[in-house]
Amino acid sequence: MSAFVTPQTPAGWATLGLAVIVILLGLPLLYMGAELAFIGGSWYYVIVGLAVTAAGILMAMGRVAGGLLYLAAVAFTWLWALWEVGFDGWGLLPRVFGPTLLAIGVALCLPVLRRAEAARSTLVRKVA
Repeated sequence: MSAFVTPQTPAGWATLGLAVIVILLGLPLLYMGAELAFIGGSWYYVIVGLAVTAAGILMAMGRVAGGLLYLAAVAFTWLWALWEVGFDGWGLLPRVFGPTLLAIGVALCLPVLRRAEAARSTLVRKVA
């Protein structure tokens, strides 16, 4: 049995597509964040890149934990952005706008992930 789910509905396919987008955004954050940390920069990008990549993989596996991990990474991003620039709207915008828009999509996918997780656990019980 594969760890990844095969979507059966349009919402399932949309969730899988969003998971792929999350992975494709997390990998460069992780890689370039490691380069930045190596030269003495912030570890924020490594931490968030790792969390976002893992979140996308978990979402592709149909796990609610993936969505929740992404939402936690966005909350961490908001805290980091507020610490870095304060309440300056123009300073916050490039740091939080994209991740927050994606977080709305992830939050909307949580019911789909819950259904996928429930279906998988039912299937595992039937096999065992």
